[in-house]
Amino acid sequence: MRPHQQNRTSRCGKPQVATDGGTSYRPTVVPSPGLPEEVSRARHWARNVLSDHPRADDAALIVTELGANAITHTASATSTFTLAIDQAAGTVTITVTDAGGATTHPRIEHPDTGAQHGRGLELVAACAAKVVIHHTENHGHTVTAELGPAA
Repeated sequence: MRPHQQNRTSRCGKPQVATDGGTSYRPTVVPSPGLPEEVSRARHWARNVLSDHPRADDAALIVTELGANAITHTASATSTFTLAIDQAAGTVTITVTDAGGATTHPRIEHPDTGAQHGRGLELVAACAAKVVIHHTENHGHTVTAELGPAA
């Protein structure tokens, strides 16, 4: 267990103690090549950026799901996706923008228990206080998840 994980609950939806004291940060934006290993790098980067935040593990899960969706379902697999993380007053906002080219739009699904796929945005919604999906004609999709302050 990493030292910064010892005093917080890392499961989505469970209360966590501590706040960042109301500090506001500028958003950190990273363009990521659309390779599977980049999802892992993005997750580790998010944990580093949020290392002192009590919801860092939830944020890492969200980054993983949204990044994987971008490279699995859109043209980001052959180009890039963009990840942005913003912190303000204990709230973390995670935004992933894909390269477009999908024939479908991201949506929260509730697949049968035997289905192998389709739970990513449902997991994101379970962790986040708010999820917003923006569709654009020429520039792909942007999914924003907001993690409220720790309780």
